[in-house]
Amino acid sequence: MDRVHNEVIGIVASKLVDPRTKRVYTTGMIEKALDMLSSQAHQGDKDKSADKSTAAATTAATTAASDTGAPTAEEEAEAKPKAKEHNWTGVVTTKSAKSQALEAMKALISHQPIPVARARMRLRITCTTNVLKQAVKAPAGAKGGEGAEEQRAPGTVKDKILSYVEQVEQQDVVASEWEVVGFVEPGAFKGLSDFLGNETKGQGRVEVLDMAVTHED
Repeated sequence: MDRVHNEVIGIVASKLVDPRTKRVYTTGMIEKALDMLSSQAHQGDKDKSADKSTAAATTAATTAASDTGAPTAEEEAEAKPKAKEHNWTGVVTTKSAKSQALEAMKALISHQPIPVARARMRLRITCTTNVLKQAVKAPAGAKGGEGAEEQRAPGTVKDKILSYVEQVEQQDVVASEWEVVGFVEPGAFKGLSDFLGNETKGQGRVEVLDMAVTHED
C-alpha cells in the first residue's frame, strides 16, 4: 500500500506545476493537498447520508406532482447534463498507480486546494550522431546469465533520450549533430539532463525553450 501510495504521489508531483511560478511542487505538498481532498470527500459522504432522510420526506410530494403529468423539479434537473465531479478518496490497492495518479490530478485541477495545472516543458535536445548509436550502460548490479539481456534492454542513447520526450515536434540531423525539439513533463527534465551529462560526456545538451501550462482535464 505504501509503495503504491508513494508511486501515485511521485507521478502527480512530476506532472503538475504551480501555474503562477511554473515550478513543480514537492511530493510533500502534493500529498497534503490530496489529503485535504480526501477529507473533503469523506465529509461529503457523511453529509449525503444525513440528507437521505430529507430526500425520503419529499418523495410523496414528488410522486403526487408526477401524477399530474407535469415534470418535477428533480426530473428537470436530471434531464440536464451534469458536469462530472472529480473526487479523490485516497489510494487503493485495486487500481494501478498510473490510473490513480490520473484521477488524483483531475481532482486537484478541479478543486484547486493549491494552485495547480498540467504542464509540459518544450525543449531542444542536441547530441553528436556518433554518441546516439552507442548502447546505454547497464545499471549497476546487472550480472551473469540475464545480465546480457539487461544490458541490451535500455537500447541506444537515442532511444533513451526519446523515451523522456512525451511528444516530438521535430527532429533533424545537421552535419554530425542530431537535434530534437519536443515536449517533456517537468518531472522528467532532471532525469533527462542527468542522463545527457553522464552518458554523452559533454556531447549532448538540453535547452529549455518554453514552459507551457496546458488546460486539459
